[in-house]
Amino acid sequence: MIIKSVNLETVCGITSKLPENSMPELAFAGKSNVGKSSLINGLMNRKAYARTSAQPGKTQTINYYNINDSFYYVDLPGYGYAKVTMEIKAKWGKLIEDYLHQSKQLKVVFLLIDIRHAPSENDKIMYDWIVYQGYEPVIIATKLDKLKRSQVAKQIKLIKEKLGMPKEGLIFPFSAVTKQGREEIWDFIEEQIGLKEEIVNDTTKEEES
Repeated sequence: MIIKSVNLETVCGITSKLPENSMPELAFAGKSNVGKSSLINGLMNRKAYARTSAQPGKTQTINYYNINDSFYYVDLPGYGYAKVTMEIKAKWGKLIEDYLHQSKQLKVVFLLIDIRHAPSENDKIMYDWIVYQGYEPVIIATKLDKLKRSQVAKQIKLIKEKLGMPKEGLIFPFSAVTKQGREEIWDFIEEQIGLKEEIVNDTTKEEES
């Protein structure tokens, strides 16, 4: 995938009306400090476009990134930050719930989990919540570079077990440092939004001509 253009098109807060987009949406959820912004920047091939912060829990909005005028990355608020009040947590939860329930273009929900640790209670709640809304979460296991290669399979198995994922559930290990896993995630995204089929068709036409 060649990224020709990236535009932070819409930012929705607690009181904002969610946009009615006509292009496919791919949502990213994860607790604070799991590396969500780093992943999105890596997929967009931008160093620091998605909003990052040294202060966990600071992002309180849903951010829509228009990619190539073809689809959206939708960055959902981080969850699980202890210093945020219960009232704010409830509002963030309502914001995410409204998005999952209302979006007509949402194709995939990626849930980010730190591969070094077993999923937290908040991770499990978010996983079950996404399933309840009718989606099968695709897990991106971040911070892959922090593990020894011999530990990866064990941690992936642990994540699947703790979340209660089906056998066919997808997990993509990813490192924002080495970019390992980026191409596999991109291949999956292209298939989900129909770009892979378009590329195959275009190649076939060229060969026929």
